[in-house]
Amino acid sequence: MGKWVYSFGDGRAEGQSSMRNLLGGKGANLAEMSNLGLPVPPGFTITTEVCTAYYDNAQTYPAELKAEVAAALEAVGKLTGRGFGDPKNPLLVSVRSGARASMPGMMDTVLNLGLNDVTVEALATGAGDPRFAYDSYRRFITMYSNVVLGVEHHAFEEALEHYKEEKGVSLDTELGADDWKHLVGRYKAIVKAEHGSDFPQGAEDQLWGAIGAVFDSWMIPRAKKYRELNNIPESWGTAVNVQAMVFGNMGDTSATGVAFTRNPSTGERALYGEFLINAQGEDVVAGIRTPQDITEKARLEAKSEKPSMERAMPESYAELVRIYGLLENHYRDMQDMEFTIESGKLWMLQTRNGKRTAKAALRIAVDLAAEGLITQEEAIGRIEPAALDQLLHPTIDPKAERKVIASGLPASPGAATGEIVFNSEDAEAARKAERKCILVRVETSPEDIHGMHASEGILTTRGGMTSHAAVVARGMGKPCVSGCGTVRVDYKAGTLSVAGTVLKAGDKITIDGSTGQVLLGEVAMLEPSLSGEFATLMGWADKVRTMKVRTNADTPTDARAARNFGAEGIGLCRTEHMFFEGDRIVAVREMILADDAEGRRSALAKILPYQRQDFVELFTIMSGLPVTIRLLDPPLHEFLPHTDVEVRDVASSMGVSEDKLRRRMTELHEFNPMLGFRGCRLAIAFPEIAEMQARAIFEAAVQAAKETGAPVTSEVMVPLVFTKMEFDIVKARIDAMAKAVSEETGSAVDYQVGTMIELPRAALRAGDIAETAEFFSFGTNDLTQTALGISRDDAATFLGAYTQKGILAADPFISIDQEGVGELVRIGVERGRAVRPDIKLGICGEHGGDPASIGFCQEVGLDYVSCSPYRVPIARLAAAQAALAARDAAKDAAKKA
Repeated sequence: MGKWVYSFGDGRAEGQSSMRNLLGGKGANLAEMSNLGLPVPPGFTITTEVCTAYYDNAQTYPAELKAEVAAALEAVGKLTGRGFGDPKNPLLVSVRSGARASMPGMMDTVLNLGLNDVTVEALATGAGDPRFAYDSYRRFITMYSNVVLGVEHHAFEEALEHYKEEKGVSLDTELGADDWKHLVGRYKAIVKAEHGSDFPQGAEDQLWGAIGAVFDSWMIPRAKKYRELNNIPESWGTAVNVQAMVFGNMGDTSATGVAFTRNPSTGERALYGEFLINAQGEDVVAGIRTPQDITEKARLEAKSEKPSMERAMPESYAELVRIYGLLENHYRDMQDMEFTIESGKLWMLQTRNGKRTAKAALRIAVDLAAEGLITQEEAIGRIEPAALDQLLHPTIDPKAERKVIASGLPASPGAATGEIVFNSEDAEAARKAERKCILVRVETSPEDIHGMHASEGILTTRGGMTSHAAVVARGMGKPCVSGCGTVRVDYKAGTLSVAGTVLKAGDKITIDGSTGQVLLGEVAMLEPSLSGEFATLMGWADKVRTMKVRTNADTPTDARAARNFGAEGIGLCRTEHMFFEGDRIVAVREMILADDAEGRRSALAKILPYQRQDFVELFTIMSGLPVTIRLLDPPLHEFLPHTDVEVRDVASSMGVSEDKLRRRMTELHEFNPMLGFRGCRLAIAFPEIAEMQARAIFEAAVQAAKETGAPVTSEVMVPLVFTKMEFDIVKARIDAMAKAVSEETGSAVDYQVGTMIELPRAALRAGDIAETAEFFSFGTNDLTQTALGISRDDAATFLGAYTQKGILAADPFISIDQEGVGELVRIGVERGRAVRPDIKLGICGEHGGDPASIGFCQEVGLDYVSCSPYRVPIARLAAAQAALAARDAAKDAAKKA
């Protein structure tokens, strides 16, 4: 029999922070804080293994669980001097979820559990405050009925608002004990009407109802969506934490709040957060009341009239400062803490590594290393590579005109422009239609997770810096302005109004999550500049990584951007992109329509100067770094017109008959052109194409070397080979052209000829091909298509179902299929190196910018990865983390040996 329940409290715990897989993040940290002697209300954690067993056994519990929970409850009662269900001295508890990975707001929570018509009177007598007791009871009925019984929250909110209107008050705090007692009666009537039965009065029934609801919430749609977006396995399950209640709503000496040990938006080393006097936790995060600042400095910066915690509760503030220093030093990371002050005593309800923006993560990691809390290598590991994407997008141009229509809280930095949408469904529809949108809500809830993901940014009229919108937006790396109180949103009318300006769905706005401003229309943006902590961390990363990072670039603009981001060469230049510009497409069409080789050469001669100049620019920008240029790859039909109107216009402009053009189009038509007449097959059938491109490359190399004084290393890549003979035929043409250019110019030409491994047969015959190929670049886009028999253009219709059902761990076009496609790469590496030990090996598919795929590339021993320009920093960091992981794995293996 396993152990299903772990207790904590009174300076002791059965668990510890290292047990997060079993106890979940919240449970493990509650145990750790208890072991550290911090003031933690006693309680117990039901393990994640119970959740797994619950779903494996038709949603039933292990036989021993009930007895273990009863024993743990009794222990909590002894520590608090109360009894669960005791009508005279009741123990009240909270029931919270706690997954291994933080999932803020995704699953359900119940507070004040144990209250009923009898125990509420005992609570009132014990506290000497009937108002507090009945306020707690109505909160419990609302939360329990919603979470466990499925009664909609708005039913209670409407009853409350109507009652306040009857009484002529606007704030909850203006209601007294008799008001709350009356509302409790109304709430119970709502439960009876909506649920069909009375609100449960038995404490034990309430408890097991709440435990079941937390486990059930692991599988609700918003939790599933969050796991999908954050790659959290369903098999992990959630723990359940049952903890003695402490009350922040016991009057003006009580409060509740959320605090970070450093600013989660900027990384500044300063206590950051919000609190509310005479409130419970959901009041802070729900945005129902405007929170107060914790520090006096923050209050002054916010120009708030409400007192800070530092001024209003100096003793509790001092204790919080002491605890936050202790926790940050202990965990060696920025902490996100929840606390409650009950009648002047501070209680810690949670600590966890705080979610932060990429900007803050960089500063915190670099600062912690400078402070000696972590090493430089640990700092490298602290940054999620994909999160750097937050830093690589435009910000508002300071010179741009700002038509500010409203200001709120700068909840998540960055800027975004889009059309207004008022619900998540419209946000998803806009995204599918490739229209950028801003999700505008009064306040977001966990049900909005899919809309937040689909939007460019989020604007809310309620909520603070730790509201749901703020926390989730920061985690997603999306700009967010919250608490924009001057904005009025009318969902029914579909309008946003502020200071006389009325905007409707579809109108464009810009939000600046760094300043909290909302601007009218589209505003000019600036490209990001990367320096400071970014440069420091990248420098540390570059010292430890063993793989080079190149870029996929076809234009000077892309090449310059990539160099600015630290690219060490071009791993893929797709020359076909150059063929579509201006007069070039006309010459390409002339070449395709030519009746013989002489006609094709005549047409290609018109393209040669353009191609040469293209390569001169790329060689110059890369200034001595290697540049891999792929010969023409796509099928020729892509260069021909498609519609009747286009056929007529092209035939007229070229002076050929429409019939001839249509005949050629028919000849080139293919049912599956991606597996047809393309790649090296073009160079074999029409060698003059490869000859023109090779001449352009080598003449450009000679010219660029003379103009810059930097050596030029050109790597000519032959695409889509599946046999050595194909490669050798094309390579002979390239070598002959290199010799000709060298003789004509009197300059030596430094070059290599290699191939793209993008067909399974090429990977299997890599040993043969390596006899003459000097480098391989794994084209994993096509290798994935050909290995799995999946078209990346059409796979979206079913890939989602495959990943949801676990058939595929991830979209294979985003993260490499290591067992299948990866095995082909591994075979290609091993067989290629067996024949040519010094062969240069890289990857140039989209996987070259995916952190998980980069880890695989490190494992199989590639020399470099190549990715799009804006993913170069991501790849640099991921390559460093992969190198460190490989080193640690080697050390572990050596120890075991």
